[in-house]
Amino acid sequence: MASDSSLSTPLGQAFCERFAKALRFIEDITTNADEVQGKVLGKILGQNTGTEYLQRFNLNGATDKDSFKYKDPVVTYEDLLLEIQRIANGDLSPILCSHPISEFLTSSGTSAGERKLMPTIPEQMKRRQLLFSLLLPVMHLYVPGLDKGKALYFLFVKAETETPGGLLARPVLTSYYKSEQFKNRPYEPYNVYTSPNEAILCSDSYQSIYTQMLCGLLMKGEVLRIGAIFASALLRAIRFLRVNWKQLSDDILSGSLNPKITDPSLIECMSKILKPNPELAQFIVKECEGESWERIITRIWPNTKYLEVIVTGAMAQYIPTLDYYSGGLPIRRTMYASSECYFGINLKPMSKPSEVSYTILPNMGYFEFLLLDPINPVQLSRDSLPCLVDLADVEVGKEYELVVTNYAGLCRYRVGDILRVTGFHNSAPQFKFIRRQNVLLSIDSDKTDESELQKAIDSASMLLHEFNTSVVEYTSCADTKTIPGHYVIYWELLVKDQDKSPSHQVLDKCCLVLEESLNSVYKQGRVADNSIGPLEIRVVRNGTFEDLMDFAISRCASINQYKVPRCVNSTSMLELLDGRVVSVHFSLTAPHWIPERRS
Repeated sequence: MASDSSLSTPLGQAFCERFAKALRFIEDITTNADEVQGKVLGKILGQNTGTEYLQRFNLNGATDKDSFKYKDPVVTYEDLLLEIQRIANGDLSPILCSHPISEFLTSSGTSAGERKLMPTIPEQMKRRQLLFSLLLPVMHLYVPGLDKGKALYFLFVKAETETPGGLLARPVLTSYYKSEQFKNRPYEPYNVYTSPNEAILCSDSYQSIYTQMLCGLLMKGEVLRIGAIFASALLRAIRFLRVNWKQLSDDILSGSLNPKITDPSLIECMSKILKPNPELAQFIVKECEGESWERIITRIWPNTKYLEVIVTGAMAQYIPTLDYYSGGLPIRRTMYASSECYFGINLKPMSKPSEVSYTILPNMGYFEFLLLDPINPVQLSRDSLPCLVDLADVEVGKEYELVVTNYAGLCRYRVGDILRVTGFHNSAPQFKFIRRQNVLLSIDSDKTDESELQKAIDSASMLLHEFNTSVVEYTSCADTKTIPGHYVIYWELLVKDQDKSPSHQVLDKCCLVLEESLNSVYKQGRVADNSIGPLEIRVVRNGTFEDLMDFAISRCASINQYKVPRCVNSTSMLELLDGRVVSVHFSLTAPHWIPERRS
């Protein structure tokens, strides 16, 4: 065992030499953030100097920051769409990256209703693993003893497709879970899951969550932390337990697996885990059969130290429900990442969700920042060369849009995340995630913006024309009181002929048309992942939106500048709307969805 002095680091006293090495690495790269960034950019540009994309802007082999900023434009996904489509269709020439593209990582953001495809290379997996290796050394500074138990994390693979050129397209975590690095990971006492790989990798969502929950119950005394990627996924798991506790307890009582579990690999692995346990079965019945599910997490898993889920941005809406089920357990998130790049870690993981800041690790990619000025917003085009701020030069208190250059060929790419600088760790800035650019509604990994919602409203309202009825005004909210959460659309209708007013069935059909008009990420959540519930239309009485304006003006809104909010989060406004509802309608069937195939 190393001496106490050898385990001392500026971040705190490490538990072991391996953890101390990881903490010192964080200190090293954040102390010289600007220097590290220069080396990262030089390596990226040197590696990709022969690509079509960089040659187009006449860098002529230059790898310095000034040449890059002067010649390379800031771009969005739409600017790169033709290049990405060529790669997806099988073009093997060095278009964006000199290394062969190994697969596409699908973003939760969409373009023309389909998931964005982010090219990646095997080298990127190594960087993601490096970031993962830093998480537990930091967490152990605040929560020691995680090697004494297990993690009940509900982890899932999602649908993957193949492009015409034969490249897989799948979410970044699905790629990781299916990688040899994950499946054959060495034993790590600080990171043992209750869920076997077979359960995580099962593509059938019911069988996957059933066996993961069953394993979590069988090992309830060993569980020290509970989590999922998104807060919505953890709440879905609790809802699943509430619906299926009797069958789960029957399995534990008899030692026999639910016959609905038909996956051969699951049947084999569960045969080694599941044994008759009448005492545990009785305990589960006692805790689950009552009406109140307050503190159900700590009642069933009493040794849980914290929950680990994303609750920043739109996911913050789930915090009250998590507090109810957990009895107020700490909610922690350790890292900030996306399909484009893994960005940084939370060096104070036990801080409150509202106080979470991520320290950007300057070795993960080359990062620039577009200052947000609401008075004079920057209008960017593919040919524009705005003055972006370097990582080490951002200012505390200001908000920026993140722009990334990564090793897989994305150059000066607008990620769409809005971040506020909260401070610095050494010379590396720390950011609070504020929101996604232009996102109006979100329940899980879906992101619906105002233009998408408007198009969906236009499509659905066409059904009303034959009834001489139109939508006068509308707004929306993401209702997370239900599990899974769902979109709610408030409609005020103008019915010009009361004798021909649309029937309840017609308005139900409007719900489905709305869903059919939304993007593929939303529809996958509804159909394949069961992470989003049926869309709801609440028709409000005439004059409601005038009342909403009066309410806003009474709260000091300007009558000259007032616009109907297309999404409402205010409790008072929602109470006003809900107090004026005259009818409620839902989609009676799921929208049509098939995994995308790009051409």
